[in-house]
Amino acid sequence: MTSSTTAAFLQPVRLSPDGSTLLLLDQRALPGRELWLVLNTIEAVAQAIESLAVRGAPAIGCTAALGLAVACRGFPVERGGFAAACELAIARLARTRPTAVNLFHALQHMRAALASAGEDRPATLRAAAEAYVAGELEACLRIGEYGAPLLPEGTILTHCNTGALATAGFGTALGVIRRAHALGKAIRVLADETRPVLQGARLTAWELQRDGIPVEVIADNMAGALMSRGEIQAAIVGADRITRRGDVANKIGTYTVAVLCHHHRLPFYVAAPWSTIDLAMLAGAEIPIEQRDPDEVHFHGGTRMTPIGVGARNPAFDVTPAELVTAIITDRGVFTPAELARAAG
Repeated sequence: MTSSTTAAFLQPVRLSPDGSTLLLLDQRALPGRELWLVLNTIEAVAQAIESLAVRGAPAIGCTAALGLAVACRGFPVERGGFAAACELAIARLARTRPTAVNLFHALQHMRAALASAGEDRPATLRAAAEAYVAGELEACLRIGEYGAPLLPEGTILTHCNTGALATAGFGTALGVIRRAHALGKAIRVLADETRPVLQGARLTAWELQRDGIPVEVIADNMAGALMSRGEIQAAIVGADRITRRGDVANKIGTYTVAVLCHHHRLPFYVAAPWSTIDLAMLAGAEIPIEQRDPDEVHFHGGTRMTPIGVGARNPAFDVTPAELVTAIITDRGVFTPAELARAAG
């Protein structure tokens, strides 16, 4: 893929032309407003990640890499002070979201660049960050090419947001859908709302409408009934971490979709870059699951939806066991969980 090809896609995380600021499309404001945040400190970048101004495992990694490249322009000039400031910044970013392994890949990429940097360390880190983002975008394009032939014509269910907003651009699961649609397949999409933050209703629907791909939003509890009536032909989701044996951590509710697909004998595909595979982790039980603020459950649009005094649980992710996954679509090809384990060594 050429840079002229990739430039046409929505790129929600990018540097300003002079490299002094990070420009971030604020996902909290969508679909009502397209608001771009202008960030230039590590704390501002960290808070943007924590508050879901940016979300999606690949996009979080890209934001961390570019954010470090921007913030380091203000670090001490001397080598020891600069390296120490970078390590503090990396540690702060590492605390933002524990489940998405791409974040830690990106930070390790930047740490390696720092170790090999010459005198112009900010320039080295900027080049490393931009190379990381370009690689992530290329991975999405390859995922789309590998995955498009797998999708049947008809209605495809997706959960959360896996498009340009969740990545460096183009998307993982939505990238597969985009590519299949571009190839002329008759596809329409059902987007789960994805409670409690409604990434499907707000973000997936916005992206697909923007691209002219037919989409309808459904509440998360509707998929089973629609599957039983033959109204869904396949499901495809993204991932925040995939273990060596093929267990998949993704947005809460994904496990439910996988169980429903298994019961109705429908294919359940996972699309993610190879960087989402955690080779150090064998099984899903090892994956740290982020616990978010219960107020995301209690409140909707500023209105409290639960009685005062009643508690709420808010795990951000669940784990789908490998035996429920039909195939994992990566930028290195398509693998069953068993094949993935062998390919990962």
